Amino acid sequence: MMADTSQWDHVVTDTLGRIGKDAPREEVVAFLRHAATELRRRDPIMIVHSGNGHIGGDFSIADILVTLVLHELNLDPADPLASDRDRLILSKGHTAGALYIAMALAGYFPTEELMTFMDPGSRLNGHPNRNYIPGIETNTGALGHGLPVGVGTALAAKMDGSDRRTVVLLGDGELQEGSNWEALMAGAQFELDHLYAVVDRNRLQMGSRTEDAVGLEPLAEKFTAFGWRVVEIDAHDYDAILDAFAAEPEPGRPTLILAHSHKGHPISFMSDQVGWHHHVPTPDEVDGILAELDELEAAK
Repeated sequence: MMADTSQWDHVVTDTLGRIGKDAPREEVVAFLRHAATELRRRDPIMIVHSGNGHIGGDFSIADILVTLVLHELNLDPADPLASDRDRLILSKGHTAGALYIAMALAGYFPTEELMTFMDPGSRLNGHPNRNYIPGIETNTGALGHGLPVGVGTALAAKMDGSDRRTVVLLGDGELQEGSNWEALMAGAQFELDHLYAVVDRNRLQMGSRTEDAVGLEPLAEKFTAFGWRVVEIDAHDYDAILDAFAAEPEPGRPTLILAHSHKGHPISFMSDQVGWHHHVPTPDEVDGILAELDELEAAK
């Protein structure tokens, strides 16, 4: 039985649409910041409704996700299967809730459908399914699959003579899967310079810090050794995110964006707390999240 969330009916997330590439940078940043706040408002309510979700990772990747879906990538919600579209693959499929909200804000489907998240028969599964939602490129959830698929997608674009981009969003704990390192080798081997891998480096995974499970560092040096151009950014700095994707690709080398983030950002009692990896917030916690988001937005 799904939880009653009517006490938060006042939290309305309307479709925002996309902001064009020619808009002034300050307008773009303001728009994206507002969109990410709307995503973070809706996300805990959806998770309470379904009794399941990955709120910490949803929050850590929200800023990058809205930047890609609502602005940066060549996407058209009115024509989600356009042949020349950029491809976005959410390899860390357990953060599907954040992807669904970003897509609804962009206009892929009505925002009202968000409150069917994980209902029986809903299109909004706990992991993305391309058979249900046009605009989702591939089914993900079993970690370590997204980057191999992205390599194939980027190779197909190169064979087509297309300059469309493929962007794969990965979790850092996911890098413990060996398939990613095979894909990194292949991406460099085939000189896929329109392939971008974005690592959500929040340093936490289910139950522990990544370095306490299987040590990953020094990541930047490892990616460089595998033949990738590495760009390190603050995952919550819109100017840094925009600059990373605006830069011309380096001929013959795929790009790895190492995005240093905070699980649960920007909520004081969630940030960098491993317990929020997979957690259904209590009503008091939801109220606290919404209150902090209101304060942060008012301060901008």
